[in-house]
Formats: sequence, C-alpha cells, structure tokens
Amino acid sequence: LNSSSISNRIQFINLPSEDEPTTSFDFFSFIESKKPQLKDVLSKLTLVESSSNTSRVAAVVLDIFCTPMIDAANEFGIPTYIYYTSGANFLGLIFHIQTLHDEHNQDNVAYKDSNTELAVPSFVNKVPTKVFPYGLFDNSIFFINQVRRFKETKGIIINTFMEFEPFAINFYFNAKTSLVYLVGPIMNLKGETHETQEPQNGFDVMKWLDDQPLSSVVFLCFGSMGSFEKDQVKEIAYALEHNGCRFLWSLRKPPPSGGIASPSDYTNLEEILPQGFIKRTQGIGKVIGWAPQVAILAHSAIGGFVSHCGWNSMLESLWFGMPIAAWPMYAEQQINAFEMVKELGLAVEVKMDYDNSKQIIVTAKEIERGIREVMDPDNEIRKNMKEIKEKSRKALMDGGSSHSSLDRLIADLIGNI
Repeated sequence: LNSSSISNRIQFINLPSEDEPTTSFDFFSFIESKKPQLKDVLSKLTLVESSSNTSRVAAVVLDIFCTPMIDAANEFGIPTYIYYTSGANFLGLIFHIQTLHDEHNQDNVAYKDSNTELAVPSFVNKVPTKVFPYGLFDNSIFFINQVRRFKETKGIIINTFMEFEPFAINFYFNAKTSLVYLVGPIMNLKGETHETQEPQNGFDVMKWLDDQPLSSVVFLCFGSMGSFEKDQVKEIAYALEHNGCRFLWSLRKPPPSGGIASPSDYTNLEEILPQGFIKRTQGIGKVIGWAPQVAILAHSAIGGFVSHCGWNSMLESLWFGMPIAAWPMYAEQQINAFEMVKELGLAVEVKMDYDNSKQIIVTAKEIERGIREVMDPDNEIRKNMKEIKEKSRKALMDGGSSHSSLDRLIADLIGNI
C-alpha cells in the first residue's frame, strides 16, 4: 500500500499527556488512570457514528499491559483484541500457569529456586523453572489476572508465524482459548534512530563492516535496556581478545540506580574497558555505543549475533538468517532463549539458566565458548537459520500463513461492524 494513502486513512487521537516521573513510577496505576480518558474518546466516536454515516468502531486493540481498558470498551459494546508482542510459547506458558492456579489449585511460587522441570502444553520439552521470568514468582497473580482478562477478549494478535512456532501455535488451536491471529514477523526494517547518535557514527560502523570478510564478524548487542557493570564488561573483553574473532560490540553505560532511565553511551570507552584493550584489538574489533541493529544484521560481514533474546531481536535475526548466541538478561528473555536453543535449534547458549534476580557474572570462558560455537561455519544452527529465513518471508507473501491469518483478522473486524 502507498504510505501516503495509509496516512490519510489513519487518525491519531492522543490522550492528554502528563509529566513523567523521574523516580518511582507505578505503571499499572498509570494505565488505570487513563480509563476515563479512553471512555471519553469512545463516547465521542460512538456519538459521531450515531449522527452521521461515518464508519463504526470495529474493535479496540490493546497492548498486553492495557487490559484495564477492556472495561472501557465493554461499556460501549466494542469487541477487544490483545496485541501480543512476544512469542506464542511464552503466552502458552502463562496460560498454563493460570490454568494450574485456577483449575488445579497449584501455585507456581512453589517452583521458585527449585530444579523442577515443568511439562507445558506449548513446549515440546519440559521447561526448567530456572528459565521462568522472575516475575512469574514474585508477581504471579499479575500474570494470572492478565490471562484471565485475555480470555475475555475476542482474539489475540501475536507477532509470530506458524512455521516458526508450530507446536506452540497448535496448542491454541486445540485448546479452549481466545482466537489467535498470527501476523508476524512484524519489524521495523528501516531501523530505529537514536536521538543522541551522530549520523556519522552509524556511517563509520557500516564503512568498517564493508572492509571485513564475508560472515567474519560476531555482533554483540543487548537491546535498548541492556548494559553491564564493570566486572562483566571485563569478562566480555577478555573473551573477545582471547578468541581472536572479528567483533562489533555495542557497549552501553548502565543508568544510575534508583531512578527511571535507560542505558546511555559512554563518553570515553577506555574508562570501562581493560587497559589497552582497544589498542590491542584495533585490527579485529570495534566497540561502539548505540547500534543500528537492523542495518548491522543485514550486512554480509556479520556471521553471528550474541543477543539478549528480546523478541524483536529474535525476529530480526530470523529475517536475516543470523545464528544467535543466547544471553538473556530480563523479562521473558530466558524463555525465549530456551525456545531458540532447546526447542528449535536456532541458537547456541552463552548462559541461560540463572537467577536473574541476583548479580551473576558470566565468565570469559562461557562467553568465548558461545562465540566459537555461533561462528562455526559448519554449525547446524546456521543451516536451520537459513531455512527459517526463507519461511519468515514466505509467511508474509500472498497466500502465506501470516498473510492468510491477517485476512481472517480483517474479516473478523469487518464482521464486528
């Protein structure tokens, strides 16, 4: 579709903004506080509908954390859908946790700090509770309530595709859950921009990659919220230097503790890296701040990706057929890593089964092993990634699995009018 024609058909209605807090922030209270404003918007839209020939509101599509807004839509008889930005496997896990709690009186808090392996219907293998997000223990009732609300909706739109997670997706088709619509992979292939990043810096990175041999560079990047303290930075540096592989490392500065902030770029990388590291590795490596990840993954010089396994990063890796060395850090990333390593054979492990509520140092030896495995040209995951790359693109083509699923979603939305 022509982008200008799309922009003419999309109307943006901004809810009144408020000053963002700089210290503590209760996200869920904030969402709850926006319900009256959404009701006001829906009231005005339905009033316009009744007095003119304009189109009706077909649905309210909500982010996974905005389930309180279901109440606002219900008041006007408007169907709701959840847009789920993570994987079908993890969604299946929290559905299972809710079922165990509500139907079998089992509390998953009992699995905290245990070596239990749990049979989960959306996974082929038993899932070690060590890779559960810590929030599933400390805030389990939140996830349980979240799934209860999901089941009130008319459908769940998931950013995945059938060929990627077939076992998990078949679980939904066979279970008594909301309708699921698989519309992925949805990605921003133009890449994100960074307000403090000089365009010249991005150009320099790409120019450096242009000078590297085909599939020779390992790319280390840990997402918009990924950063490490000095002891961990040293272990990564030691691994890279000892391994001798060409590398591109996106290294970010941790935010100050006690506030609400994201990692930032170092003004002087030598303050955090081992003395002399940059000079000793200047022939094989480059350390940068924020990275234009999509452009880098698309470059022919990149041969492997050490990643935190955020869902967007995983989809981008699939799209470009890039083997992953999994190093999850927070949220559901450990589950994502388990899926990629154990379920699908699309990644190797750096460190996956650890308690992310504690300060764990991943050793240089573990990091070097992961880099060596992911850069192995004969590794089976490289072949698997090449196959899933082709499948990810076919899914979006006319007649592909996600294209057909989107057609079903559109038909359902039209049926609401």
